[in-house]
Amino acid sequence: MTGKVFLAGGFRGNMSSSMKECLQLQLLEMEMLFSMFPNQGEVKLEDVNVLTNIKRYLEGTREALPPKIEFVITLQIEEPKVKIDLQVTMPHSYPYAALQLFGRSSELDRQQQLLLNKGLTSYIGTFDPGELCVCAAIQWLQDNSASYFLNRKLVYEPSTQAKPVKNTFLRMWIYSHHIYQQDLRKKILDVGKRLDVTGFCMTGKPGIICVEGFKEHCEEFWHTIRYPNWKHISCKHAESVETEGDGEDLRLFHSFEELLLEAHGDYGLRNDYHMNLGQFLEFLKKHKSEHVFQILFGIESKSSDS
Repeated sequence: MTGKVFLAGGFRGNMSSSMKECLQLQLLEMEMLFSMFPNQGEVKLEDVNVLTNIKRYLEGTREALPPKIEFVITLQIEEPKVKIDLQVTMPHSYPYAALQLFGRSSELDRQQQLLLNKGLTSYIGTFDPGELCVCAAIQWLQDNSASYFLNRKLVYEPSTQAKPVKNTFLRMWIYSHHIYQQDLRKKILDVGKRLDVTGFCMTGKPGIICVEGFKEHCEEFWHTIRYPNWKHISCKHAESVETEGDGEDLRLFHSFEELLLEAHGDYGLRNDYHMNLGQFLEFLKKHKSEHVFQILFGIESKSSDS
């Protein structure tokens, strides 16, 4: 496999033609990937219709800009016998904009995973604008990932003395007008557990989500749950701290779970009922997060025993 595929020319003409050129290159790279990974399930598209929608856009039968191509490739590493899931997001202007990549494996601890992705990001950073690089990223993982698995006590930096790696621990408080749909609730829980973050999702009206963990995991969670068209949602508050450890001592929650509270209101067809905010406040108090209540709702919390 060649290391780099370069497409000369850069952006030409107006923005529309430039965007279409990028999308054509992305389809070309996807064709290469499907030929490299022909077995079902090896390349898993986030939106199974995205390639069709891009083709329609390029043919002029679709006016709206199609969603970004997002997918996961499962790589089989021969030695040791492990799997790596490579998550890829292609911005509309890729390959002239940076590709978003993240590799993960259940066989890697958090520190090893961070180091693996640091190495991958550094390698991809050597590519020039206009170069297709997903195939090269796959080759890099196949050639270089073994050391991250085999050496369970990695030295953080290549120096005579090990240097601790600082990571950002992040906690995001997310507000939505409502969270009702079963498929959306399932997606939120599945993404939370897959990314090894902790927190909760309070369903109903309003809908509140708290997610905590390493910064890149929380940001990936935030990106994933919003895709493709969740509009009535916002991050109301974020708390971050630098840490040299695994961040476990900073967590306020032990897992990522759905929070179900009592509700009141109309249980008619619209399911337009409000969650019991008094119960939610008590829940926040138990998890040392009472201060967030006013940030989320603009209401000062009142102690139940006052």
